[in-house]
Amino acid sequence: MFFPARRVHFVGIGGSGMSGIAEVLLNLQYQVSGSDLKLSAVTERLERLGARIWEGHHPKHVEGAEAVVISSAVKSDNPEVAEAHRLQIPVIPRGEMLAELMRLKYGIAIAGSHGKTTTTSMVAAVLAEANLDPTFVVGGKLNSLGSSARLGKGDFMVVESDESDRSFLHLAPIVAAITSIDREHLDCYGSLEELRRAYTEFANKVPFYGAAIVCRDDANIRMILPELRRRVITYGMEEGADLVAEEVFRGAFESRFDLRMRGDRLGSFALRVPGRHNVLNATAAAAVGLELKIELDTIRRALASFGGVERRFQVRGAVDDITVVDDYGHHPTEIRATLEAARDCGYRRRIVVFQPHRYTRTALLLEDFANCFAACDHVFVMDIYAASEPPMEGITSQRLVERMNAAGQQTAEYAADVENLMTKLAAIAQPGDVVMTLGAGNVWQVGERFLESLKERAGRRQGTTLVVPEEATVDAASAAEGKQGLRG
Repeated sequence: MFFPARRVHFVGIGGSGMSGIAEVLLNLQYQVSGSDLKLSAVTERLERLGARIWEGHHPKHVEGAEAVVISSAVKSDNPEVAEAHRLQIPVIPRGEMLAELMRLKYGIAIAGSHGKTTTTSMVAAVLAEANLDPTFVVGGKLNSLGSSARLGKGDFMVVESDESDRSFLHLAPIVAAITSIDREHLDCYGSLEELRRAYTEFANKVPFYGAAIVCRDDANIRMILPELRRRVITYGMEEGADLVAEEVFRGAFESRFDLRMRGDRLGSFALRVPGRHNVLNATAAAAVGLELKIELDTIRRALASFGGVERRFQVRGAVDDITVVDDYGHHPTEIRATLEAARDCGYRRRIVVFQPHRYTRTALLLEDFANCFAACDHVFVMDIYAASEPPMEGITSQRLVERMNAAGQQTAEYAADVENLMTKLAAIAQPGDVVMTLGAGNVWQVGERFLESLKERAGRRQGTTLVVPEEATVDAASAAEGKQGLRG
């Protein structure tokens, strides 16, 4: 790799998008340093790989750096960014650095409002199964690898793109996949029309010999189809797509489906991760594999063995037949899909702890949030996770709960105090139930704490059976055996 800067500093190195790039650079033998407001398991892993990491931000951290990488979450008045500008050190947006890495390989970029992390991971799994040894950078940790990035020796690089700040427009992949277009990041784009325009530009960046792979089931994607100037492959569950998933069976931690490509039946496929949305994600990954001329049996094996991604319907444990699941879903569309997957798994009741993420998103989608929890039996709403945003007048979790109650969700209640929440969860949860933590913030810690309390309670009773699966979501499948599946 020709890149004269030998030491690269990351501001916010623990972020899901930043850490993967840092890991790839470390594996390329670059000196990597970084800072974050809080240290984590992610930063500890990077330190073990050789990065120097500080907790908190300070101007002295950038001394000696030859490039500074930032994400859109880092403000211009950050002391490290300000010092980099003063020292005339190049300050590079994350998306631009990712684009520089992609120039070394044949790039495959996955974009979309929902499903891109899992789809990117599935694509990486398909290429790995085909012995193509891909480099990949994903926004979540693959359960099978315990990492969100890897430097491969092959010719392909698979990346999860970031549309939140238009940075995905820096990328120039040979294959661009779009899973969905939804009302997200309108604080950046201003309108849904402008968001669609950006996705159109992204798809049209592929070269003449490349392809855009898009989900035809999505209404907003159908709207941009006439504007796409490159070769397009559509996929979905509805008729009219080039690659169609049909005869779908959804059961407890499994899905089975057939694929048909322009009328030709390609056979049956199986997944060990639940939910209709994951069938669509797998269909997208299969479309990428077919575009790269990977054999069907290889694609089939890769999807059948796919173990999921951290914080995507991740079963954290089960005690006395009470299961704790964590999911990153923080948009109404994602929440509905996750609750539908929980229904497929056959749990008796679905008890949700939801932490809204960002004031701007909560304000924009307040009514959608109020109506997206219909499939759960009880929902506790924690305070909004600000993610560095200032509070907005009138936008609170209490108001969201009021709107949920007005929409008919009478079991929704505000959970301001974690201790009280633990007491209520212990009183409500019964054998056969699932307790789900939903949100992009730190709500997962509530699930971990509740699981520990279940273990302690079980330990006080003689003869209690404790089931704590390993990290992969699929490991909980045995606890769900015999539960009825759904078709469609």
